Amino acid sequence: MSFLIIIAAIAVLLFLTIKKVSPFIALLLVTLMVGFLYGLPFTKLMKAVQDGVGSTLGSMALILCLGAMQGRILEKSGAATVISQSLMKTFGKDHLQWAVLLMGFLVGIPLFYNAGFVILVPFVFTIAASAGVPLLYVAMPMAASLSVTHGFLPPHPGPVALAAIFKASIGKTILYGMMVALPLVWIAGVLFGKRFRHRGPMVTEEITATTDTTGLPTARASIWIALLPVLLIAIPAALINIIPADNPVYPFLMAIGEPVLAMLIAALLAGYWLGIRKGMNMATLMGHYGSAIESIAIIMMVIAAGGAFKQVLTESGVANEVASLVARYEFPPLVAGWLVAAAIRVMIGSATVSALTAAGIVAPIVQAGGVSPEWMVLSVGAGSLFFSHVNDTGFWMFKEYFRLTVKETLLSWTIMETIVSIGGLLLVLLYAALM
Repeated sequence: MSFLIIIAAIAVLLFLTIKKVSPFIALLLVTLMVGFLYGLPFTKLMKAVQDGVGSTLGSMALILCLGAMQGRILEKSGAATVISQSLMKTFGKDHLQWAVLLMGFLVGIPLFYNAGFVILVPFVFTIAASAGVPLLYVAMPMAASLSVTHGFLPPHPGPVALAAIFKASIGKTILYGMMVALPLVWIAGVLFGKRFRHRGPMVTEEITATTDTTGLPTARASIWIALLPVLLIAIPAALINIIPADNPVYPFLMAIGEPVLAMLIAALLAGYWLGIRKGMNMATLMGHYGSAIESIAIIMMVIAAGGAFKQVLTESGVANEVASLVARYEFPPLVAGWLVAAAIRVMIGSATVSALTAAGIVAPIVQAGGVSPEWMVLSVGAGSLFFSHVNDTGFWMFKEYFRLTVKETLLSWTIMETIVSIGGLLLVLLYAALM
C-alpha cells in the first residue's frame, strides 16, 4: 500500500505540473494527500507539515537569501559582465570553449541558473559570431557549467535544501561538489561540445561586442567577490580536519566556515566593493538586496513544501518502508538516491522538485547511517538533472534562446544533462569508495 501511495503522489504531482500549477501548491497538495491516504490524524498531519517547513527553512533560509543578495549585486554592478569579458580576452579565440566554461562556472556559482543563463547568452552569440563557429560549440560549455553548479554546489537551492534534509555539512558538500563538478564540466561541456564544432546553427546577424568597461569593477575584484562564499566555507572545512581543536586558529576557522556568516560577509563585501565604492547610494543598494530576496521567495516556498513532504513521509512510515526495500534488495544507498531522483525528474521536469521529493523518500537511509550525507546530497543532485526534456523549463529556455528545433535540443541539451547526471553518479560512487 505504501508504494501505491507514493506512485499516486508522483502521478498527481505530474498531473499538476502538466496543468501548470505552482510547484509550491502542487507539493503542498500532494503532501496533504499522502497524509490523508496513510490515515494520519489531521492534527498530527498539520504538525508534521509545520515541523517539516520549519526544520528545512530554519537551516537554509538565510543562506539562500544572502546568496541571492550577493548574486544580484554581481549582476547589477556589471561584475558578471567584467568576468566574462576578462576571460574571453585572456583565453582568446583559440581556446573558446575553456573561456566560456570558466565564464559559466564563475558566474554560475553566485548566480541562480536563470539569471546566469540570461546574462551569458549575449556573450555566447558574440563569441560564436566573432570566431565564425556554430552556436552550440560555444553554448555547450556555458550550459554545462551552469547546470553543474546548479545541481551540485551551494548556495544553489537544490544542494542547500538537500544538505538541510540529510543534515550534511555545507562545507564538505562544497568540497566534494567541486571534486565532482570540475571533471563533469570538462566532459559534458568541452568534450561533448566538440561534436558541434562543424554542425548546428550559425549566428547570421551582425553582432557588436560591448567592450566599454567605464565605471565597471575590475576583473580581479569581480572574480574574488564571486568566489568569496565558496572560499570562506570550503577552505575552513578542509583545514579543520588537519588542525588540532586546541589550536587558537580552530575557533576562528569554525566561525568563518559557518555558511550563514560566510554568506553574510560575501553579501556585505559585494555591496560595499561593487556598489558603494562605485558610487551606488545606500537606497539603491538596499533596493537590489530587497529585490533579490523577493526573487528567491517562491523558490524558498517550494523548498519549504518539499520539507513538509519529507516530514509527512517520515511520520507516516512510507519513507521507512522504501528504505527497508532498498536494504532488502541490497541497493547501494547512493544508487538508490540517484534512481529515485532520476525517475521523478523524467516525470516531473523540475530539478529542484525532483531532488526534494527524492530526498523525502530516501532520507531514512541517510538517518540510519552507513552512507555519507554529503555524498547522498550529490547523488540525489545528479539524479535530479537526468534527461531534461519537454517538461523542463530549462529545455525550452535553451531551445528558444539558441533558436533550435526540438530534435536539435534533445540531441544537445538533453544529452548534455544526461552526461552530467550519469557522470555525476559514477564520480560520486568512485570518490565515496576511495574516501
